[in-house]
Amino acid sequence: MHIQSTEILLHDLRFYAHHGVLPQERTVGGHFTLNLTLRLSDATSALFDDQLEGTVSYAEVYEVAAREMRKPSALLEHVAARIAQSLFDAFSLIEHITLTLQKDTPPMGADCAGCAVRIAAAR
Repeated sequence: MHIQSTEILLHDLRFYAHHGVLPQERTVGGHFTLNLTLRLSDATSALFDDQLEGTVSYAEVYEVAAREMRKPSALLEHVAARIAQSLFDAFSLIEHITLTLQKDTPPMGADCAGCAVRIAAAR
């Protein structure tokens, strides 16, 4: 068997954070949802030998994302790029990241489920 790729997915990570262009958003804060897809360069030892060294820890990925979410920013794009860079810095096995960061209740007067930014980044 030839494994073509291995991805780690973390769905609907929820945060309360202080991001937004409006000063009130950074003061009061709001709810955000993060989705991550992490493509690994070589997961052979995880797949065939049951070794943690061949993958990344979901809990450690969450901690990296949570740390970046705690730093207030005006733009979701900036937060998303920081999370991606921090994940690359922390985990050498990650070769590609697709990240969606959603502001669940944006202050724009629209009846919507949220507004998001999606980035795809490679090492």
